[in-house]
Amino acid sequence: MSLRTTAAVALVAVTVAAAVALYTREPAWALACAASAVAGACVALMTRARPAGEGNFGVEIARGSAARAERAGGAGEADGGDGLGVPPGELAAAMMDSLREGLLVVDESSRVVVLNAAAREMFAAPDAKARGRRGPRLLGELTRDPAVINAFSAAVERGERVAAKVEAVGTGGRVFDLRVAPLGGRARVPGRRGAIGIFFDITRLERLERVRQEFLSNVSHELRTPLAAIRAFVETLDAGAIDEPENNRRFLSIIDRNAARMHSLIDDILELSAIEAGTVKVEPQAVNLRPLVEEVFSALASRASARGVALSNDVPDGVRVRADPRRLEQMLTNLADNAVKFSREGGEVRVRYERGPGRDRVSVADAGEGIAPEHLPRIFERFYRVDRARSRALGGTGLGLAIVKHLARAHGGEAAVSSTLGQGSTFTIELPRTEMMNEE
Repeated sequence: MSLRTTAAVALVAVTVAAAVALYTREPAWALACAASAVAGACVALMTRARPAGEGNFGVEIARGSAARAERAGGAGEADGGDGLGVPPGELAAAMMDSLREGLLVVDESSRVVVLNAAAREMFAAPDAKARGRRGPRLLGELTRDPAVINAFSAAVERGERVAAKVEAVGTGGRVFDLRVAPLGGRARVPGRRGAIGIFFDITRLERLERVRQEFLSNVSHELRTPLAAIRAFVETLDAGAIDEPENNRRFLSIIDRNAARMHSLIDDILELSAIEAGTVKVEPQAVNLRPLVEEVFSALASRASARGVALSNDVPDGVRVRADPRRLEQMLTNLADNAVKFSREGGEVRVRYERGPGRDRVSVADAGEGIAPEHLPRIFERFYRVDRARSRALGGTGLGLAIVKHLARAHGGEAAVSSTLGQGSTFTIELPRTEMMNEE
């Protein structure tokens, strides 16, 4: 491998150290060394088409990097790349483009010196090789985002390290943590100043944070309502209502009902958290479906009878599915319980089985009012309710469908819903089917 190639590989490798140093705020010397190295390597090997001259930021750093490499390794081999015949510039460009983080280097005139593949994708910039021409020459041509422009300006003009949160336009709402550091040292020699910026994709972290905040807000809200009712009736009893036979038992019944609601909510939260964390083990085996549905209906018989809802098991005899028996019963119980709650009085809840290509489908249909199309994409979200007041009045926690979805996925399957306003809804559990499952 030639000296130039060795230097290129070493300098590009240090780029990763620069990214880590920027993100973790490690000592400044590591950042300065890494930043100078990557600028020299990238400019020398990726922007050879630019004319040399006084005040050219990239060329000056490239000269310094080449001189340091020459002093460190002597004359080295003849130019021409490594033993595989790969030119050093092409090797450096490939390594830079393999980085997941976006890398952007500008000079003191805000001219773009280095732009790797991740940054080109982020800013929808043209690829010079693919298009046969250079990409954007000025930072203002690359982006109009004031946060990006101000961060690089502060680094170039005042020598400041800057951190900013950036949401790139046209990237599907992706959010980036931008860390910018000045190049050129404290001397700030004209023509040898610039800035390097690393864009870390934090979209997933931002979404997780929003989910966490929504979850805490929903939990607080769901617990506050029954807790407020319990405290209010306890205070009423303490104020003298405990000696009123016509009221004390009714108040105690309300307290007990709200305490049970809080208990159910906490149980569902713990259950869902365990499933999402992957600590719930699913042990699939051959399960006779019809007897399992009968057990579910037996547990819900009194509630269905109170609402005048008929329970129909349409699963044929002998049908077997591959699932964890306890978890499948839990999913069917959640779906059938919801179907009973939201069916019209005198309606019917039906459980059916359908064999699809490679999958078994178990569906639970109700005779309720149906779900509007705009609610269907979110119906399996935690705490999502179409009618919050009615759901709370019927005793729901808002987590049952989320548990069904996660348990179905834990089996390698999926949960789905279809609904027509005025005609009811059908929730379906899809389970992978092994060969010979229902052939006997």
